[in-house]
Amino acid sequence: MLYLQAMADDVTRVLNPPKQENLIYVSLLLFRSWQKLHTSIILKLILVFCWYLMHLLVCLVHILSSLKKWLLAYIISFGLLSKYQNLRLDMLNCLAVVVDSEEAKDTTKIKQLLCWLLTMDIKNITLYDMQGVLKKTLGNDLMSLTKTSTRSCSVDDVKMMASVFQMENMTVEILSLSDGKEGIAKAATFLCSKYMKDDSVSCNKSEPAFTESDVANALNAIGYCAPEPQLLLIYGPARCHLGFPPWRLTYTEIVHMGSLRFLKYGAILRAIYQFSKKHQNYGCWFRTHLC
Repeated sequence: MLYLQAMADDVTRVLNPPKQENLIYVSLLLFRSWQKLHTSIILKLILVFCWYLMHLLVCLVHILSSLKKWLLAYIISFGLLSKYQNLRLDMLNCLAVVVDSEEAKDTTKIKQLLCWLLTMDIKNITLYDMQGVLKKTLGNDLMSLTKTSTRSCSVDDVKMMASVFQMENMTVEILSLSDGKEGIAKAATFLCSKYMKDDSVSCNKSEPAFTESDVANALNAIGYCAPEPQLLLIYGPARCHLGFPPWRLTYTEIVHMGSLRFLKYGAILRAIYQFSKKHQNYGCWFRTHLC
């Protein structure tokens, strides 16, 4: 009997309609849940909109900056700005150019770049790419290219520049990543052998303490002490020197020039002009006395 009575109470409780207070309470809970969900969705939409708006503004600034540089390069190439006609190149004794290995396969652009640089009064030019593409493509043509006159470049911009710069004898050096590795290995071997020799004579087992001058002297002894470039131009997507020998970049100004496909003479001239306007207090004595 008790079991049947409990079942009857449960059935009655289930069949009875809910009270009005319970309905109001459930409705409030549902409304608050919907309100929180709605607020969260709106907040996410606002954040996504702000993110895309900021991304759009950054892209617009980048596009406008690139367009400004592109137009300025064309204006400089046509000689419309007089301040770029007479450059002070007394501080620029060596210019280095780092090219991405994929873009270095475009020999036409590389030769055009060299032809422009050779019309300027720069004593030393260093070309570099990681995989040694420039050594393979320009190794045979380098001697003939360095002896080329301004007229044989057959580029309109170069013909226009002939009245501004005069051709002089210059040294063109081609490097790759293997040269840097070989130089480091030989310098380490030289320092190790010298330390072991001095240690055996003095019978001193103290730890070696190599300084920057020791490394410079070791590189000079093994024949890897070349002129340090004052300006380094980088062509390619990467904004780094791509493994260029670091001991030659002590006080070097590094400028990213963009892709080699958009090579412009005005951009090169603008980079050299900006470098000539900078004052450097450190590194002058080090450059002249290191090698």
